[in-house]
Order: sequence, then C-alpha cells, then structure tokens
Amino acid sequence: MSDPVIVGVDGSASSLAAVDAAAREARLRSTSLCIVHAFGRPSAHMPSGAAPWSPADHGLEPMVHGQLVRAEERAHAAAPGVEITRSVVAGDAIEVLETESRSAALTVVGSRGLTGFSGMLLGSTAVHLAAHGHGPLMVVRGRTDPAGLVLLAVDGSPAGERAVEFAFAEAALRGAPLVALHVWNTWSGRAYEGPGDPLTAVVADADQLREAEQELLDRTVTGWQESYPEVGVERRLVRSRIRNALIDASREAQLVVAGARGSGGFTGLLLGSVSQALLHHAHCPVTVVRGKE
Repeated sequence: MSDPVIVGVDGSASSLAAVDAAAREARLRSTSLCIVHAFGRPSAHMPSGAAPWSPADHGLEPMVHGQLVRAEERAHAAAPGVEITRSVVAGDAIEVLETESRSAALTVVGSRGLTGFSGMLLGSTAVHLAAHGHGPLMVVRGRTDPAGLVLLAVDGSPAGERAVEFAFAEAALRGAPLVALHVWNTWSGRAYEGPGDPLTAVVADADQLREAEQELLDRTVTGWQESYPEVGVERRLVRSRIRNALIDASREAQLVVAGARGSGGFTGLLLGSVSQALLHHAHCPVTVVRGKE
C-alpha cells in the first residue's frame, strides 16, 4: 500500500472536520488513514534517562481514547472500508506532525484546534506545517462539501510546479473540473528580462502585459493538461489584486491548491503572503504544496 494520509486530531470540532476530509482523501488514493494525536510535553523537554511519557501515567488515557474513538467513527462514516490506524505520540503537536508528514502522502489538519486563541483565524499548527512540513498539507476550513471545482493558483514560479501537478492529480481523483487561475495587475512585480520582454521595470503596457501573463498561464498548464486528458480545464486570467481574486474564486471551489511560495516570495520566507491569505480566508479547504527541498 502507498504512503498513508495522516490527520492530526485534538478533539476539537475543527479537527473532526479534518478527519472527514482525510478519510475521503485516503479512499480516493486507495491508501490507509493514520489518526495522529500528540499529547504531553515535547520529548526535547524530558530529562535524560526519563521513562517514556504516557497518558495512562497521568490518568488521561480515557480522555485520549475517547477522542480517538470519536475520530475513528467519523472516519468510518465518511469513507467506509478505509483502513485506519491510530498513533498517540508524546510530544508537541507541531513537532509530531512535522515528523509524521515525512512519510505521508498528504497531511490534513483543521484550521483551528483547542489551543486556538479567540479571534485568531488560523491555528499555529497549520501555519507552521504549511511552512515547514514535508509533502502537501491540507487545511480544512470553510465549506467542506466535496462538490465543485478544484481551484489552482497559478504563479508561474518553478517552486509552484509541484502545486500544479498536485492540482491536476487531485482533480482527476475527485472527478472534478479544474480552474487554473492566474491573477495579474499592472504592478506585476516580475523582473525585467531585457530587450523584447513586454514587461518594463515598473509599469507595462496593459495589452502587452496581458499577453505575457496569458502566455505564462498557457505554458504552466499545457503540459499537465496533456498528461491528464480526463480533467476538464478552464484557464482563467484575471486582472485584480491577487489575494482578493483567489479568495473570491474559492467560493465556488471544493479545494484550493497553491504553492508555498510564489514568484514574488522573498528569499528566506518559507510561506508566501498569498498562501497565508488563503489559509486564513478561503471559503473551502486549502492545500499548500511545497517545492523541492
């Protein structure tokens, strides 16, 4: 069997919604689902030579067991027949899930957990894993009905190529249409490439710039469209503010797929502003796909 889908649970409503989505993803991939619960102090804080920490030692085993039973029941209801395993790991949730993600086909978390602060739109676990995890991360938020299109945020960057591949594969698995959305505006932010480039260093002629951005969109999509002929693809070029356009388009989507960093990302930043905006404000689940490490 291929690598499992893993989902982090903490008993919150958000994490239980993530279980539903993760179970469906495991069924689509014909693989297993691993429900991961991190509990207790991080292993790095344990004194040298200390015995392994266990919820049973602190009278917490019934609570942990109850959370896992509820999560497993949700998973069976969402995707009957999927093989399910449980993993209770002593440690900080962020560190545990980051480690577990190394061997996962997909890591799934809720947008907020029990430790989320009032007024925060996104939990620290989701933000950290989007920037530092291994492999694709799905953050379950907004409308979770598995219907509608798959929305791909096209930025044309080499780092975003894995996101394009993931989006096409996901659309094929779901039997859903794919909208490849590329957003542009006069202030492109892309570097001037020399004579013949329709872009200027600051402001380009709108018609020339639109043509250049259409070429970028076509170049990004064409090869993958040939590899996935069963996926219906709409190439959508929009002149707007990038984050606003993507968030608005997510209203009609069942999933948004974006790279961790776009062509406008700054060196040293592991998660771009567009990806962060989607994780905080999209109207449906978001999968962030990191480029080559």
